[in-house]
Amino acid sequence: MKINLSTSIILCIALLVSSCSLPKTYKVVISQGNLVDQEMIDKLEVGMTESQVKFVMGTPLISDTFYPNRWDYFTSVTQGETVYTNQKISLFFEENILLKWEGEIETIDD
Repeated sequence: MKINLSTSIILCIALLVSSCSLPKTYKVVISQGNLVDQEMIDKLEVGMTESQVKFVMGTPLISDTFYPNRWDYFTSVTQGETVYTNQKISLFFEENILLKWEGEIETIDD
């Protein structure tokens, strides 16, 4: 079987292209929920009213109908499979006054 010059060139180019790694695609950074930082948490004080807490923290992501005295702030920042931040902060009220909060700021470094 005789192989002409153009066929051998095409085979060489195909071999070169298939042996090279494909370029990686750009992965978008996705921020979901309320972006809460440590400075915001530091401003919280027991005894604050709901409106004062909203001024500091913003509107909660989840305001449950069944538990109106609990506000949840959830933050997730990812890029592809990499998770940079995944946190949940819960605030508890009684008679529109802040009693306590649970959760902390967690950052996952590369």
